[in-house]
Amino acid sequence: MAELTNLEAKLAEVLGLAMAAQGATDKVKGMLADEGDLAGVLQRMHDEAAETEERCTTLAGEFEGKKTAILNSARETKQEASEMMETYLGDEEDPLDGFEFLTMAEAGEVGHWSIVGKLNERAGDARVGELVDWALPIQQRHFQDVLDGSLKLAAEEDPNETED
Repeated sequence: MAELTNLEAKLAEVLGLAMAAQGATDKVKGMLADEGDLAGVLQRMHDEAAETEERCTTLAGEFEGKKTAILNSARETKQEASEMMETYLGDEEDPLDGFEFLTMAEAGEVGHWSIVGKLNERAGDARVGELVDWALPIQQRHFQDVLDGSLKLAAEEDPNETED
């Protein structure tokens, strides 16, 4: 298998995180009692993660002889992220816990995309720069959306109620 540069490896990571995000948003959406505003936010995030996956996969194909290695690395990242979700959420049904997990996950995605952008400052790959310029603001919005959702759900909780 082809060796990946640091930039290509980070591209694989953001691709894997986009893959995992689709499953995470589906899981948390399933924890919601109704299909209200938060479900709509999660659906939009899911759709944007799918588009991110598609754009990253397309870009991976433009790195000569590296697409398979990037995709294999991305699948490893997806598996690791999915395992983290299962460890954190398990059989949890509380949507607040789901949104708390997504807050951590989206913060991680913002960090990863920022790192891809920083690495690309030296690499100077216009294709990567264009992808970062597209994806980073979306990830920042996703983080803010899930943080806002977490706070909305927390505001509905009785702070004096005991957990089951």
